[in-house]
Amino acid sequence: MKYLQGNRLKLRAAEPEDLELLYRWENDSDVWQVSDTLVPFSRYHLRRFLENDNHDIFATHGLRLMIDLLPDGPTEARTVGTLDLYDFDALNSRAGIGILIADASDRRRGYAAESLQLLVDYCREVLLLHQVYAYVTEDNAESLALFARAGFSQTGRRLQWMHTPDGWKDQIQFQKLLSSGDDPAMVERSE
Repeated sequence: MKYLQGNRLKLRAAEPEDLELLYRWENDSDVWQVSDTLVPFSRYHLRRFLENDNHDIFATHGLRLMIDLLPDGPTEARTVGTLDLYDFDALNSRAGIGILIADASDRRRGYAAESLQLLVDYCREVLLLHQVYAYVTEDNAESLALFARAGFSQTGRRLQWMHTPDGWKDQIQFQKLLSSGDDPAMVERSE
């Protein structure tokens, strides 16, 4: 099986040539709320990240992957977003997932769904993780639907978790168990 490449896109490590894209995306205040960002990133900080990232998830507890569309006839390959594995926990065999499809014109085309499936397969078959999880604010209908369609189960709700200019928002927790076909929605809870 070919990991990290699907029908229309591939996931790859961030390269120094991605500096300007990352600079633009990380400094887009419209996405700060979903990335828990409060201050802008400098080119210096991002350049150091790219230079010092050794791609050892066991050392850094995270992994950033770029989402590239594959060339299709006259259409050239291009980068449309990023996927992050964060809070990698080797002992408990789990990691969080964050996803960004940067430009609104690239959203609702299935890129996030295909990228998420590639990453879940990689987590299951290469990293041998037991589970992955994601946190989504209650008003992010597209992401709520994305994780539900991808087989993640809603397993929790953090009340008034995110303070935004529009007021307090709840945060929804999703989990997907990857080993033995377990799924929190299917497991009988005997309490």
